[in-house]
Amino acid sequence: MMEWLAQLQPWHWIVLCLVLLALEALGTGGFLLGAAAAAGTVATMLWLLADLSWAGQLIAFAVATLVYSVAYWRLFRHYNEQTEQPQLNDRASQLIGRRWSLAEALPEGESRVQIGDTFWRARCAAPLAVGTLVEVIDSDGMVLLLAAVNPKG
Repeated sequence: MMEWLAQLQPWHWIVLCLVLLALEALGTGGFLLGAAAAAGTVATMLWLLADLSWAGQLIAFAVATLVYSVAYWRLFRHYNEQTEQPQLNDRASQLIGRRWSLAEALPEGESRVQIGDTFWRARCAAPLAVGTLVEVIDSDGMVLLLAAVNPKG
């Protein structure tokens, strides 16, 4: 094993970089990007400093992996959390603005209301009678906040 480590060449590090990038493509969420960048850095260092020992290469790889991984998590991770559809998995907020006439009266406070084929927990500030035009004005988690709508507006 020591003989193999002593024979490390830049192409070994490039292969490791490509393997790590391939594994990253399988969906590790950025976890292996720092290690892949570090492998590329060590390959470059080894081309520039041909007499770098195997221990120095491994230390450089470990330090660079830490530095690149921390930099990724601090500087670039928030880009993965941005979306063009922020309400994609928030079903309650998708209903905000929806209007319909009540089929059942709702008491003041929290109760249940059916929208389509789904029953939702709903909260209203005043009792609402059957046939009242209501609108979802907001959501509190999975609780819909309802208000009566003036039919003229």
